[in-house]
Amino acid sequence: MHELSVMTQVVESVLGSLEGRDVRRVESVRLEVGELTMLGKEQLRFAWGVLSRNGPLRGSKLVIIRKPAVVECPGCGFRGAPKKAPAGWSHTVAPLIACPRCGGEVRIVGGRETVVRSLRAVAARDRRPGKRRGR
Repeated sequence: MHELSVMTQVVESVLGSLEGRDVRRVESVRLEVGELTMLGKEQLRFAWGVLSRNGPLRGSKLVIIRKPAVVECPGCGFRGAPKKAPAGWSHTVAPLIACPRCGGEVRIVGGRETVVRSLRAVAARDRRPGKRRGR
């Protein structure tokens, strides 16, 4: 289950971005996942639930946004969604991707990334001595 190792890196990245910031907790994390990553949404959510049980991520929501595959064809100049393997071929080792216009080989330019796009956090209250609300 490579979702667990990917989500471990995502959690480390999110926690690293919180270092030096006065954050009480994280409410949500928006994760963009390319359709060619072969990462399952449910497996990612399960891994997030396990890895975010403690600390500032506890109780946070993982929002997963699927990013479509994008290819470029050096033969005909096409740029856009690839032609995909027929239904039933989804369990092949590597997806078959070809140019939908000419059927030629393509270069993948999008859809393989996993990116933490944003997060929503709650700042800790100012608890310094002598500081009170309303004064």
